[in-house]
Amino acid sequence: MFAFKRVLVLVALATAASGAFVPSNSVKSVAPGVVSASSLSEGGLDAATQQALSVVGGGRKKVEPAPPAAGGLGETLTTASYFALWYLFNIGYNIYNKKCLNALAFPWTIAAIQMAAGVFYFVPLWLTGLRKAPKLSKDDLMTLFPIALCHTGVHVGAVIALGAGAVSFAHIVKASEPVVTCALNALLLGQILPLKVYATLLPIIGGVAIASMKELSFTFLALASAMLSNVSSAARGVLSKKTMSGKQIGENLDAQNLYAVLTAISTIILIPTAYAIEGTGLFKAFSNVVAAGEMTKNSLLSLLALGGATYYAYNEVAFLALGKVNPVTHAVGNTIKRVVIIVASVIAFKTPMSTGSIVGSSVAIAGTLLYSLAMNAAKKEAAAVVTTKKGKK
Repeated sequence: MFAFKRVLVLVALATAASGAFVPSNSVKSVAPGVVSASSLSEGGLDAATQQALSVVGGGRKKVEPAPPAAGGLGETLTTASYFALWYLFNIGYNIYNKKCLNALAFPWTIAAIQMAAGVFYFVPLWLTGLRKAPKLSKDDLMTLFPIALCHTGVHVGAVIALGAGAVSFAHIVKASEPVVTCALNALLLGQILPLKVYATLLPIIGGVAIASMKELSFTFLALASAMLSNVSSAARGVLSKKTMSGKQIGENLDAQNLYAVLTAISTIILIPTAYAIEGTGLFKAFSNVVAAGEMTKNSLLSLLALGGATYYAYNEVAFLALGKVNPVTHAVGNTIKRVVIIVASVIAFKTPMSTGSIVGSSVAIAGTLLYSLAMNAAKKEAAAVVTTKKGKK
């Protein structure tokens, strides 16, 4: 009970900024996902591509003019409903995933099942014509393959981290993704950001370090796997800029379809990889758990199915939620989402959190919010400079 009260400190961090949670009528954010980095110039990638590549933490969002919204209470309720579903599916995924991993310690196989679940969603949409199917050439697929490989690393790293440690700790470490993305963008793209952006990385690094030292359920595997997810996410954003900038990829490849294609390729990558690493051990472990009476067959199957369904669902709903808000609300929404997941996991699994872990995670999450706001401000300043130069010509 005492640990639960202390974890409410995290909620205060979110509610302090929640006043920005209103729909925007003038601009829209088009990249749902965890806080991530980008260049001040999008390098030719269109908004839809940026959104799909960052829905779970790749390239940063791009802001573009949006058609006038209806506004009013109805619009606010619609936006709030999208956010509620996004959070709900995200919480559900983390809880179902953790319970499944606690019963069956086969993260590669479980990650493959979850990734494949999306296929049963978007393929029927394509076959029935409810969503236009993408048309891709061999060259298009070759362009997307390394990005899908990174997409695979994002998911596998997160699943292994959730299985190896507490859900709360995995998300605290994943909050350090901006540090990785800034480093990769500087090394691979030569992108140097304003000093104020780099300054916001200090509380992220410090907060994660404090949380790691004070984490009661700390394991090196959880830390390394969460960082693998961060590195893969950052690399996905960098690769998208290097290989897709100013390039037309196939037909009907909007944001949702791009994410679907990456999911399909990742599924093809994951299935043989999971088999090579874990074989068919999950099926034997499944039978043993049922035989021991720890869980019923139906409950285990339900966990596997719900884990996969909620994984794809929260990413799909994220397009609707974050496509309706401005960049500031986008940053606040991501911050609140991470806090909500941490608090929900602590309650669901009765995970003890030390005072140091609470303080460290609060500092790290606050740092990700400051980073996102600083990046948005830097983009605006860069855009203003470009506009001024064009006006002088």
